[in-house]
Amino acid sequence: MSKNLVIVESPAKAKTIEGYLGKDFTVKSSFGHVRDLPKDGLAVDVTDGFRPSYEISPDKKKLVSELKSLAKAADEVWLATDDDREGEAISWHLKEALGLRDNTKRIVFREITKNAILNAIKSPRTIDVDLVNAQQARRVLDRLVGYELSPVLWRKIKGGQSLSAGRVQSVALRLVVEREREVDSHQSKSSFKVTAQFIVDGTKVLNAELPKNFATSGEARAFLQQCIGATYTIKNLETKPAKKSPAPPFTTSTLQQESSRKLGYSVDRTMRIAQNLYEAGKISYMRTDSLNLSQEAVDKAVAEISTEFGEKYIQTRHFKNKNESAQEAHEAIRPTNFNDRNAGGDRDQKRLYELIWKRAIASQMADAQLERTTVTINIKFANGATATVITEASVDDSPFADVIDAQVAPGKTITFPSELVAQGEVIKFDGFLRVYLESKDDDDDEDAKGMLPPLSIGQDLNLGQMKATEKFTRPQPRYAEASLVKKLEEMGIGRPSTYAPTISTIVNRGYVVKQDKPGQERKFTEFTLQKDRISETSGKENFGSEKAKLFPTNTGIVVNDFLVEYFPDIVDFKFTATVEKDFDEIADGKMNWQTMLQDFYGDFHKNIEEIQGSSIVSFKTGARELGLDPRTGKKVSARLGKYGAYAQIGEATDEEKPQYANLRDGMLIETISLDDALNLFSLPREVGFFEDQAMTIGIGKFGPYVKHDGKYVSLTKEDDPYTISAERTIELIQQKRAESVSEALGEYEGTLVATGKGRFGPYVKHNDKYISIPRNEQLATLTLDRAIELILAKRQAEANKYIKEFPENPAVKVVNGQYGPYLAVGKRNVKIPKDVDPALLTLEQCLEMAGGDTTPSKTPAKKTAAKAPAKTKTATAKTATATRKPAAKEKAVASKKK
Repeated sequence: MSKNLVIVESPAKAKTIEGYLGKDFTVKSSFGHVRDLPKDGLAVDVTDGFRPSYEISPDKKKLVSELKSLAKAADEVWLATDDDREGEAISWHLKEALGLRDNTKRIVFREITKNAILNAIKSPRTIDVDLVNAQQARRVLDRLVGYELSPVLWRKIKGGQSLSAGRVQSVALRLVVEREREVDSHQSKSSFKVTAQFIVDGTKVLNAELPKNFATSGEARAFLQQCIGATYTIKNLETKPAKKSPAPPFTTSTLQQESSRKLGYSVDRTMRIAQNLYEAGKISYMRTDSLNLSQEAVDKAVAEISTEFGEKYIQTRHFKNKNESAQEAHEAIRPTNFNDRNAGGDRDQKRLYELIWKRAIASQMADAQLERTTVTINIKFANGATATVITEASVDDSPFADVIDAQVAPGKTITFPSELVAQGEVIKFDGFLRVYLESKDDDDDEDAKGMLPPLSIGQDLNLGQMKATEKFTRPQPRYAEASLVKKLEEMGIGRPSTYAPTISTIVNRGYVVKQDKPGQERKFTEFTLQKDRISETSGKENFGSEKAKLFPTNTGIVVNDFLVEYFPDIVDFKFTATVEKDFDEIADGKMNWQTMLQDFYGDFHKNIEEIQGSSIVSFKTGARELGLDPRTGKKVSARLGKYGAYAQIGEATDEEKPQYANLRDGMLIETISLDDALNLFSLPREVGFFEDQAMTIGIGKFGPYVKHDGKYVSLTKEDDPYTISAERTIELIQQKRAESVSEALGEYEGTLVATGKGRFGPYVKHNDKYISIPRNEQLATLTLDRAIELILAKRQAEANKYIKEFPENPAVKVVNGQYGPYLAVGKRNVKIPKDVDPALLTLEQCLEMAGGDTTPSKTPAKKTAAKAPAKTKTATAKTATATRKPAAKEKAVASKKK
């Protein structure tokens, strides 16, 4: 047995570190936290200093037992978890669970390299209780909020226990909801941007523009009219030296933002890849808000720049974070070895590592030296005028009388700009730009500046053409994951370790969806002056398209509005930022964590009790009346139900039942129109006939479908059930028929072997079993021999599915899963630690890992978008499937069959 036991939280980290320490050290992984608050119950004694009741996680009991044995046999135990509050808490929980002494050695490092590990061993410390208390305060506070607030949501908003609330997550949700409302309320305004192209030296083009847009088309046209016959001269040339400086090396937040912009990675994906790079010893610790680089790192970067680019590219810098709470003792994210240009690993790791390497190396490179030139072009109008007064006569005489009359009132004076401006930029020395240039959110290509042709003051210019193009104001873009992280960081809400889980939580809860939004088409007007003639054209542009943005759901909006009205502190931006600062104070030993919790909990709990005892009903369904159904005269409303948002016609009475229809994806209760709601009741609908049989479009349990000749064919994601044509419907029916045709290949073991194409792709059929054909193989070229290979491979896979079974308890199995072995205990799946050999597990060990419970868990019924609203005393399940048309019965039958 080794004299020293080192415990880290990650098996990949353990493997790397063990290679550095030698034979006297055994390195083991705790696989993260070994203790936590139990999932059931509050587990916090609010009457005794908010004392938490931790327990060893059921799947960690065997691991803890093994670590205890190793710790007893070792001369020294070293706790080597991550150097942050979470890592400190993991070490503390290990100390408590393993029964280690208070002065157990704690080592920290910001990178997994041999020097860093050996240096850490030379300078151990003990567990920092202040950091542990800061993490405890966060954990306990979040448990108090979630445990006490979630039941309020269940009772006051909708039935079932699917809703929950969290502190930082609720603020993030509020930001998304408020941005959505900003977008919805935006009234786009148009103006006209004037640009000009001048021909220089016969072939070269100089692009210029008016500094200010015209408010109306009439003013824009009047200006172009005035420019007929005008002359253009360069009035001034101003050339100034300029420079660009590099961005600082990455923090957690800026890495997430830039990874999203440049690589298209989600926040969660970025952090998983960065974790792998850190554990492989390729980068420094990836959860940090510091911009600082150690002197050793700067020296290594300088050496690499000197070798790779030359001395003139070196310019060392020390960046300081403007955020007062930033941990400046830590480092920014950087490569552990600047000589290493390749991270190894998979493509994702290589791409992210390259981004980190470039950003860090560029931060120590010279500024880019630029030369910026501004050209002022004087306009001399043919009649010498600089302004015009619109009179009744001039309106009538103008060739654009209809436009001017409509948009420029008679008697108004239009002052025409007399100068155009052109700008250009030349890079004199590329500096850091040779390696890296930071991206921006929602880049605007119009800001790009190119080189200018040779020019001189007093030079006359020949106008090629001048355009006045209609432009429209745009709302603030919806948040992407990275821009939401940026906003949270700017507001002081959350910390590097919380950004990714915060966003994952609001998405997983169904409060927010991440999706693309297709653009819409709109017309714009453009006037062109060329060869003293003005022409008008109408163009089309696509606007409003968004990619991978965050949209609030109806549930998210109702939950947010409830919290804003009744629990304003929970979603207050300043209050939440203040709580984060309190955690920082606790971590610095300047505040008592229990006092901080008491200050928060008193008013919070009182508010909970008041709301619980109130008769609030306004948020029960988030209902909104839309108007009257013109056919029946009944009220039409939209509201939130147990299975999602829906529209309703009529009210539940003893004489008559309401009609229901689920809202479509993207429809919000607060913005849906009466016409949109009524259109939802148009299904099922007949779209025509095919082979003398009606084709009926409906929506069933598995989504939109067409029913024809008693058979159902699913619509694709691209097909809209409300607008699909008869021609497209026939195409789907014929395509389904072609796919379902089974072709015989021959016989095997006296049974027919056939192929076909089904709902889940091409397959081989044998003995009533279906075997999927790999994606890289073509159905048309499949041979009998290859089909037999697939049949045998399927049999082998099924034979190897169970690593171990226990006849004395059939409910327990050791399964060989797609992502590794696991325990199947009843209907529960239990993860097997990586350092445990699944083939050697006994029944007793399996039961211990599963917490001794083999009772099948109660799995909530799967919710589908097509389900009707929850049954009430006045609305039965039968009426919930009703629609406006008599064909509703057929829709219900279709759902059952499907």
